[in-house]
Order: sequence, then structure tokens, then C-alpha cells
Amino acid sequence: MKLKDYQDLFQRAILAGDDTILREIPDGPRENKTNLLGIYRDAYVLRLIEVVASDHEELQRYLGEDAFADMARGYIAKFPSRHCSARWVSENLPEFLKTNEPYARQPILHELATLEKALSDAFDAADVPVLGMSEVAAIPMEDWPQLFFVPHPATQRLTFTTNASDVWKALKDEATPPPIRTRDEPANVIVWRHGRTAKFREMPAEEAMMWAEASQGARFGTLCEMLATFDDPAGAAGRAASYLKGWLDAGFVSEAKVADQADRERMRT
Repeated sequence: MKLKDYQDLFQRAILAGDDTILREIPDGPRENKTNLLGIYRDAYVLRLIEVVASDHEELQRYLGEDAFADMARGYIAKFPSRHCSARWVSENLPEFLKTNEPYARQPILHELATLEKALSDAFDAADVPVLGMSEVAAIPMEDWPQLFFVPHPATQRLTFTTNASDVWKALKDEATPPPIRTRDEPANVIVWRHGRTAKFREMPAEEAMMWAEASQGARFGTLCEMLATFDDPAGAAGRAASYLKGWLDAGFVSEAKVADQADRERMRT
């Protein structure tokens, strides 16, 4: 048998539990071949658990190392790694925690994992230009009602039903996390990258509504109209400008465009 054939059999033995390779190898001098293969299989799973823990340090701190390892074993069995890069080993962990017992009974687990995944995604997002306030200020005022914004690819809005963001911050600071609570109203959390650092913060309801619409291509004039129905109509334009400045300073936006006729037709449909 060629070396490549042995390698393929060994890979199937580790990744798929295929024991065919046992017919091709002898027992060791001190241990039988089945136990030796089991050592390699265990080592592979342990390495994957290390990767998941590296991606979700605060979730591991919250659960404790032993409980986290048990959870990660179940996750790896449910979602075997399908990529050559370890970067994607943990990509389905939020889904696993949301849909599998006993973890699904604790929404805080899914939300902590979701936040950590979003921070990793923000860090790895495409390195596209960030729009600055000076560039927006150069746009003629008469064009502002037709202005729409392109979110930076690192930016992502999350919705949490628990105080997951407060718990994560405490864990990150190695402090005692606050008691878990279910929110009366869901929290809107924005994740983004500032320079080389992934960050997040909670958005007030009005800003979250404006960002949700802006990220879908709503024009600035439409956003002002929406804010006028949300609260104090007289101050809607000022609040919209204030939110926009905050987004630009933080790096939420990569482009601003003036809608032409084709864009307006697209937005209406």
C-alpha cells in the first residue's frame, strides 16, 4: 500500500471513526493497535476542544473548564470540523447551544457564544475603507435627503434577551458576573472593529431602529422621518445627525452614496 493510501485511511480513522486501517497495522510492543488508535482519536478531539476554548474564552470561564470540555465534546460530535483551517471549528457553536439540551434551557450560553463569534468575525472582516465625517460633510446639503450608507463588513447588530453583554464584560475583567436576568425588552448590541480592535456596545432603541433601516439602504431623509415618529419630531434631524456622527467616528460605515433614480426604484421594490 502506498503512503498516501495509509494517510487517507488514517485520516478516515480519526475524522470518521473508520477502523479499516486496523487491518493494515500491527499491534505495538506494549499496547494493542486499537488502543493506540484511540490515543490518536482522543488527542484530535482534545486539540479541537482547545480551539473552541480559545475562540470562547469567556464562555469557558463562565461554565468552568470541565463543564466547558463536556459541552465542547458534544459540539464536536454534532458538528465535526469540515475545514482545513482551525478558524472555522467553532462557527456553529451558537447554534448548537441554542438548539441542544441541556444548553438550550440557558439562553445566556447561546448569547455569550454569539457575542464572542461576532467579535471574532469583526476582527477577521474585510479590510475596506472607513468613511470619515469630513467626506460626508463635503456632500452638498441638497443631496442629504437622498443619501444612503453602506455598513462596514465588520459591523453586526445582535439582539439579546439576557444581560449577556454585562456578563461578558465582567468575565473579561475577571470580576464576578452579575446575576443572569431576562430583559423586559430585547437589547440591541452593535459589534464593530475600530482599527485592529473588535468592540461592542448596546444601542438605545431609537438608534437601533435607525441603524437597522440605514443598514438596509434607507435614505437619510427617510431616517429623519422615522425618528420624527419615534420621538420629538422637532429634534429628529438633530438626533439623526448625532447618531450618524457617532457611527462615522466609530467606523460603522464604509461608504455614503447619493441615490440616483435606479437606486430609488430599487429601494421602493
